[in-house]
Amino acid sequence: MRLVGKQLLAEFGEQHAEIRSSLDAWIREVEEADWSGPADIKARYPSASILSESTFVFNIKGNKYRIETKVSFEIKVVLAKQIGTHAEYTKWKL
Repeated sequence: MRLVGKQLLAEFGEQHAEIRSSLDAWIREVEEADWSGPADIKARYPSASILSESTFVFNIKGNKYRIETKVSFEIKVVLAKQIGTHAEYTKWKL
């Protein structure tokens, strides 16, 4: 998959050092993935939330952080829309 929004993730990682290694691992896994549908995401990330056919929320570092994404399976793109702590996530307008 092609990951769009890596700058957003990198900036967040700079501000939250404890997430860097987990975030880097997630980025690598997404870029190496070849997901064809939501079932592929759930198979690898059972705790990911499916909010719509294209909106997914991934839990990072033991559910301490969350990444909201839009996924286009047709063109193999994952867009990282926002990232934040679990507390920040509860305030997001999804």
